[in-house]
Amino acid sequence: MKDLIYKIALTRIPLVGVVTAKVLVSYCGGVREVFEASEKELKKIPGIGDQVAKQVRREEPLVEAERELAFVEQNGLQVLFYLDAEFPQRLKPLADAPILLYYKGTANLNQRKVLGVIGTRTPSPHGVGICEEIIKGLAPYQPLIVSGLAYGIDVTAHRASLKEGLETVAVLGHGLQQVYPAQHRSVAMKMISQGGLLTEFTSQEGPAKEHFPMRNRIVAGMCDGIIVVETALRGGSIITAKQANGYGRDVFAVPGRVKDKYSQGCNMMIKKSWAHLLESADDVARVFGWNLKEGASDNGQQKLFEELTEPEKKVIDLIHEAEEIGIDQLSYRSEIGPAELASLLLDLEFKGLVRSLPGKRYVLS
Repeated sequence: MKDLIYKIALTRIPLVGVVTAKVLVSYCGGVREVFEASEKELKKIPGIGDQVAKQVRREEPLVEAERELAFVEQNGLQVLFYLDAEFPQRLKPLADAPILLYYKGTANLNQRKVLGVIGTRTPSPHGVGICEEIIKGLAPYQPLIVSGLAYGIDVTAHRASLKEGLETVAVLGHGLQQVYPAQHRSVAMKMISQGGLLTEFTSQEGPAKEHFPMRNRIVAGMCDGIIVVETALRGGSIITAKQANGYGRDVFAVPGRVKDKYSQGCNMMIKKSWAHLLESADDVARVFGWNLKEGASDNGQQKLFEELTEPEKKVIDLIHEAEEIGIDQLSYRSEIGPAELASLLLDLEFKGLVRSLPGKRYVLS
């Protein structure tokens, strides 16, 4: 339990961001050791100067952490540190990902299929209907649905997921001491037992304008793909979709009429090839290679694996081990030439076993 105090305190030190925090933990050998190190020892770490060393040695971060830990215990929250197995592993390699999250819920954040659903806060009736239809179509594939509990498409996605029996997680732009907007409290309470509430903010931090872009990067980063249902050309969903692209995630956009304000953003993303055109849930399943029978036919997948050649099995094992890997590194580790490997990977894609990402990177389907 004491380690939790140090994990929380690490996020409360002025001048210490994500990169510096990871450097401190790495060089000191653990999060507790960061706070046990002397100022002199801290200053020996590359990039840690006098000011940062002094900030680490202050008592205030530990005092704040002790107060926050009391809130965590009183409310049955989980504290997810970036080195913990429960931390969203899709987030972990991202340079701007938080190092600590607060979570109240039951859903596994590292399950095989995770999709984000975002869009305008003022959707048309058509947009609401399409969002509900897409969620209903996704239900047989049992993905975890992630959004931000905002007005409009966000809460529509959460409600539709609850209705269809899907787990759904809201990433919040404030601490778990409240629900914002307050009108969505009843939805949030239902999500705790059928998904969860997730945030990087402490109980002392309320909703603030600058928090919501921070929230959106978590939505973009913890998902395999992002679905955009209605957005204007300058909508926040465009920024989130760009972040998702930058993280190597697939983006899907629902097209609309040319003159409709909240279709223009989606149409633009499709036109510029930033997003797949999305007409139904089947389009998502096709891109990811999802099979409705896969839940009931693991034996079939096992048989397919047994029929692979030894080089194919080796490549599958290496991708599984790395979770996500570039073709150059995969060629080096597998000792398979680039041309032969490219052909082999294409075969594995056709078999629905691997999926290519932007930048010639690969993950298992």
